[in-house]
Amino acid sequence: MTTPGQPVDGLSDFAELMAHEQEFGGDGIDPAVRRRRRRRGLIITAVCIVLLLAVTGGYIGWALTAPVNPPAVTTRTPEVPVGTAVALAAPPVAASAISIAGADAYLGETASATWSVTGTGEPFPIASITKLITALVILDASPLASADDPGPTITFGKADHDLYDVYYVQGATIAPMPTGTSMSLHDALAAMLIPSASNYAEALSRQIFGSQGAFLGATRAWLASHGLTGTTITEPTGISPSNTSTPADLLAIAKLAAANPAIAQIVATPSISIPGAGQLYNTNGLLGTAGITGLKTGNLGEGTHSLLYTATFDVGAGAPLSVTGVVLGGASRESVNLTVVGALESIRSGFHQVPVATAGQEVGSISTPWGSTATLVIAETASILTWSDTPIELTMDIETPPTYRDGTVVGSVTWTAGPNTVTAPVKIMGSIDPPTEWWRLTHPSELGSLMDAWG
Repeated sequence: MTTPGQPVDGLSDFAELMAHEQEFGGDGIDPAVRRRRRRRGLIITAVCIVLLLAVTGGYIGWALTAPVNPPAVTTRTPEVPVGTAVALAAPPVAASAISIAGADAYLGETASATWSVTGTGEPFPIASITKLITALVILDASPLASADDPGPTITFGKADHDLYDVYYVQGATIAPMPTGTSMSLHDALAAMLIPSASNYAEALSRQIFGSQGAFLGATRAWLASHGLTGTTITEPTGISPSNTSTPADLLAIAKLAAANPAIAQIVATPSISIPGAGQLYNTNGLLGTAGITGLKTGNLGEGTHSLLYTATFDVGAGAPLSVTGVVLGGASRESVNLTVVGALESIRSGFHQVPVATAGQEVGSISTPWGSTATLVIAETASILTWSDTPIELTMDIETPPTYRDGTVVGSVTWTAGPNTVTAPVKIMGSIDPPTEWWRLTHPSELGSLMDAWG
């Protein structure tokens, strides 16, 4: 028990504790230490805030300026059209053949020689087509310098005049030839070829060669020199069915005749007036039809109507086409004419413009991760010239454009058919808008590398 005035131990300890707390605080930490800790905490907090702000600002700056992945371009190859196939109808004749010059690139390398053939290729009676051979043989012996060169003067005597009656009773085509008639070689050939006058064919061949035997000898030599082994000529008019030739030989003969200026001019003449012979009309009623320019008809009666012809027309393939053809053994002149015109119209229509594209036709699309889209379209309407159903090939070339704005040309589409090529540009329809700032900030994975941006 304590005495009065003596401090109690417990109270003394408590007083000392309270004094210590007042000096060092309730946690017992030295205020100097506490102040150092507080200052260090503030510094750390400030550094963290600065770093956070730096990182955040860097990210924002990077996100707003970093490159984005380019738009995705998807292409769709347009459907390639097919031209309408052309098929020549089988002609209702014994034999036929056609060659076409100027279209080898479309029809094949052999088209200029022989493009279409029907029949067996055997020799067939050629009737008055013979007179074309007679004219070629005569001009080989007595050439004319040009289409307008009259050549030597021919005077026909009584023996020549008598041929009129000889051929009349045979039902052959004839033209007036009064005794003593004089005309130029050019006009005499016209009288033979235009109305197909048989009396002029025999009279003129005898005048030039002196006799029919000499003429036939010259004809055989001429045929041999041109390799026309499928042709036989026994007289100058064609009235004999023993005058025969093959379609292949006749195509060659037609080209020789068309290449002779005098003959080409004569056979293209619808009618002519010759003193002594009168007004004469061409037996080829197709002149000027379907581009036909010649050459010679032939007829020995029903089932033997024939035509050796040339035609020229433009199909847009560059130079005009030159067609040479023959039909042998038609039922009538009308059926032969229909066959020839039908064949030429089929050839002409077989060359056609095939539409391959229309302006605005979609061939692809453009899309971005941020949802902006546009389409790729063909900028122009296009078509290509083809023959029949010649395959059309397509190639498309799309390049990365500098900008993805409406109207920007990004490539082309090219179509090829035979020798022809046509190209149309491909452009953007619509514009690709840039990504918004918010999209950039919220889609970092779609942007360029952050490390790359920071170096």
